[in-house]
Amino acid sequence: MSFWQGKRVMVTGGAGFLGRRLVAKLTQRGCQEVFVPRSRDYDLVRYPAVQRAYDDARPELVIHLAAVVGGIGANQAQPGRFFYDNLMMGAQLMEEARLRGVAKFVAIGTICAYPKFTPVPFKEEDLWNGYPEETNAPYGLAKKMLLVQSQAYRQQYGFDSIFLLPVNLYGPGDKFDPSTSHVIPALIKKCCDALAAGQDYIEVWGTGRPTREFLYVDDAAEGIILASERYDKSEPVNLGADFEISIKDLAQMIARLSGFQGRIIWDPTKPDGQPRRRLDVSRAQAEFGFKARTGFEEGLKATIAWYRQQRGRL
Repeated sequence: MSFWQGKRVMVTGGAGFLGRRLVAKLTQRGCQEVFVPRSRDYDLVRYPAVQRAYDDARPELVIHLAAVVGGIGANQAQPGRFFYDNLMMGAQLMEEARLRGVAKFVAIGTICAYPKFTPVPFKEEDLWNGYPEETNAPYGLAKKMLLVQSQAYRQQYGFDSIFLLPVNLYGPGDKFDPSTSHVIPALIKKCCDALAAGQDYIEVWGTGRPTREFLYVDDAAEGIILASERYDKSEPVNLGADFEISIKDLAQMIARLSGFQGRIIWDPTKPDGQPRRRLDVSRAQAEFGFKARTGFEEGLKATIAWYRQQRGRL
C-alpha cells in the first residue's frame, strides 16, 4: 500500500478494457493521483500530444497500456496502422519519460511478439528466435521494440523501465465488436446471438486446431501492479495463467456454458494464426510473486453473464 500512496501515476489506455481494472486496483491500494490521457484529448501517436500529457500528468510512474489492437481480421486489414501507431506511441512515451526523469516506466508488450513456432511453453529467452506469426507480426514487432528501447535506455541512461508480456486477456468489459474482438468475446457473441435468434449453427474461422492460453483481466491487472512494485530488471516477463486449450475445445466450452446446442461450422479457408500458445510463467512468480487466481470456467461464466446483461447496449 505504501508504494502507491502519494505517487502520481499516468496510465495510458486507462479507460480501456484492462486499464479500467488497473486504475480501480491502484485506487484500492491508496493511489489518489492517477491520470488517464483519453484518446479524444491526447493522440499519443503525435509527439506534441505526448508532451502535453506529461505536462498535465507530471507522473512519477508511467504504465503504458494504450495500443491499437484487434483480432486476425483487423490485423490483416490494417498492418501499417497497427505497426506505426503502436511503435510511435511506445517510443515517444518512453523517451519523454526519460527526458523528464520519470522514476519508472512499465511497458506492456504482447504475446504476438513471440516467434510463430516458439517451443511450448514460451520462455522469455526464446523471444528473438524467429519471426512472429505473419497475420499479426507488424503489431507484435512494434510492441517488441519497447523491450529493445527499455533495455537500451537502462544500459545507457540507467533508466528504470520494465517490459511485461501478457497472454490473451478476457473478461467482462471486453470488446465484442466483430471487427476488433478477439476469440473469446467473438465466440460468446456468436453463441448468445444465435440462441437469441433461434439459429441452430454458428460459423467460426479456421480449423479449431490451434491452442491458446487466456488470462482473466483482473489477474492481469494484479500482475502489472505487482511488477510495478517489485520488479526492476531488464529481462522481459511473461504474465499468463499456465494452461493451454484448443480453439475447438474453447468453442465447445463456451457453447456449453452459454446454453447453445447447435452446430459449430469451421471455415478452414480463414487463417488459424499461431499454431500453439502457452507461456512459461515461472519468472513472474519467482520475481514478484504473481500467479493467476481465476479459474477459466469461472471467468468465462462471468464474461458470458456480462455480455448478456449488456447485449442490447453494445
